[in-house]
Amino acid sequence: MTPSETGRRSLAGVAYASAAYLTWGLFPLYFRALAGVPAPEILAHRIAWSLLFVAALVTLLRRWEPTLRQLRAPGTLPRLAASALLISSNWLVYIWAVNSEHVLQASLGYFINPLVTVLLGVLFQGERLTRRQVLAVAIAAAGVGALVVRTGQLPWVSLSLAITFGLYGLIRKRVPVDAVAGLLAEVGVLAPLALLYLGWLERSGAAHFLAGPRQTALLAASGAITAIPLIWFALGVQRLRLTTVGLLLYLNPTVQFAIAVFAFGEPFTPSHAIAFGCIWISLAIYTAEALGAARRGPSS
Repeated sequence: MTPSETGRRSLAGVAYASAAYLTWGLFPLYFRALAGVPAPEILAHRIAWSLLFVAALVTLLRRWEPTLRQLRAPGTLPRLAASALLISSNWLVYIWAVNSEHVLQASLGYFINPLVTVLLGVLFQGERLTRRQVLAVAIAAAGVGALVVRTGQLPWVSLSLAITFGLYGLIRKRVPVDAVAGLLAEVGVLAPLALLYLGWLERSGAAHFLAGPRQTALLAASGAITAIPLIWFALGVQRLRLTTVGLLLYLNPTVQFAIAVFAFGEPFTPSHAIAFGCIWISLAIYTAEALGAARRGPSS
């Protein structure tokens, strides 16, 4: 691959990843509109409608043969089953957090996530950190530790979101399938349980689908709303180093943080100020180091 081709590939990766992160940043507005629907039911709809959306997309693009060929490769489906478990866990925790008025804690999780992604790049991809980047990770850890000490509670929502999504990105980077094929396999693995759960809700009279036109439309739209940014993310992560992905990822929590504080009015306490301050300082250090490396040579 020539330098110009490498540059275009990296630029496309940045565009895809940025679009995904900015879209995810607006998700609290969407899920808050579904606040009357339990998180497991929203999750089941996301899975079912995503399967329908992606299957329709593969049919429209006439890509069933290459898609199935990719998924038949040895070891592919087990790894995608693992990524499906991770992303569905991430979705469930996030939906619950938004509808339980914990968007600020969710945004903290996604501020932590870039640094988790960096560590995973070091542990599993052989990527190296400079002393400044090590300092950035240490400051972020100190911020989380201070929050635990001051509140007496482990920020389990934040840590769950950061770890599950970091591991999800790592697996998707290591599985040689395109974005659409990977997502089709993930929601395909999850769909039987999701459909059984939705059927049980319908029979028991507890289902919220068709309870009203607005709610029905929002649940039906969950397929496209879920699938499109995930496809963008997968396209981006395949074109970039994990350290670059980690650098871009804080676009998402910045938007979520603004929504939590200024739109939803969640309290921003001194404990939050310490934790977020440490993480923002660590991100500033890491960003400066990454930009310096980019000026010295290609970083993605």
